Amino acid sequence: MAFSRQDTECMALALKLSKKGRASVGANPMVGCVITRDGKIVAQDYHRQYGKSHAEVNALDQIKHQGKGTKLYVTLEPCSHQGKTPPCTKALIKAGVKNVVVAMPDPNPMVSGRGVKLLKDAGIEVDIGLLQSEAMELNRGFIKRMETGMPFVTTKIAMSLDGGTAMSSGESQWITSDAARLDVHKLRSNNQAIMTGSGTIINDNPKMTARLNDSEPNPLRVIVDSGNKITDQKLNIFSSDASTLVLNDGNSKILSNGKIDLKLALIKLGEMGINNLLLEAGSGLNGAMLEAGLIDEFIIYTAPVILGSETKPMIEIPLTKISEKIQLNILDIRKIGEDIKIKAVLK
Repeated sequence: MAFSRQDTECMALALKLSKKGRASVGANPMVGCVITRDGKIVAQDYHRQYGKSHAEVNALDQIKHQGKGTKLYVTLEPCSHQGKTPPCTKALIKAGVKNVVVAMPDPNPMVSGRGVKLLKDAGIEVDIGLLQSEAMELNRGFIKRMETGMPFVTTKIAMSLDGGTAMSSGESQWITSDAARLDVHKLRSNNQAIMTGSGTIINDNPKMTARLNDSEPNPLRVIVDSGNKITDQKLNIFSSDASTLVLNDGNSKILSNGKIDLKLALIKLGEMGINNLLLEAGSGLNGAMLEAGLIDEFIIYTAPVILGSETKPMIEIPLTKISEKIQLNILDIRKIGEDIKIKAVLK
């Protein structure tokens, strides 16, 4: 189907609305909804909170569920199953909505096409695919968790122009500028969990919080501690600012090399409803995650400084030949303060 300019504008608005739920929908996807009647917007809303009404029902509430003759735009296929709330398809059918435009199918196996089928069987005209790539990017973490059981993993790395991420002593504060560090807090706020290793905790004693908005919950702090080194309860990670999960031999599978099984650790986080995970670790854990094929995206902040030869690399991985190089596809490059921010994925 050829979508009109108004269709595109309404779906773009629904996508914008959906982002308002980023900090409050938990394991659920972010969803926005716009309703029109006779070409005019009569309702708009989004999924506001995990366990509460979905975007479609919130929007229908604004028109007292009188949907006769309306066209509804929603960023994700309406749910068709009873979860913490009743199925949205039932509400749309009962309200008498005439047309539904869906940005993308729901990857949740409990929905996955069933919502669209129920609407069509009820005589509602349904069109799919408007701004689908934008909708998929918005909920990439939810999609990955539905498909693999694991969260979408972004690794954030701060390094010098000559590739150093810390001095050989472990000292790493600070390589990048204030502007870059503020950008990192924004990045943290877009993730439900932040992961690092015990070495970073011992060397830097970081807070691992998103210090932007006190009204929004901080991400879960996840510490990979294969050697059971984290014992000091006065460390910043045990503050009341956020919850903390320390992964060690008491709650995680240990491999023959003495290290935690990172894939199983991510599956555990997926079972907890974590859609997006930010990896802020040293070169060792970064290397282990990369070797295990568990990194989806790289965010690299490069500062215009030289740290010299007594530094740690951004990633520890045993490559011995140029032919073994790992190639990245750069998606975006921009300046943040004095630093360069690179967004990339594996080729």
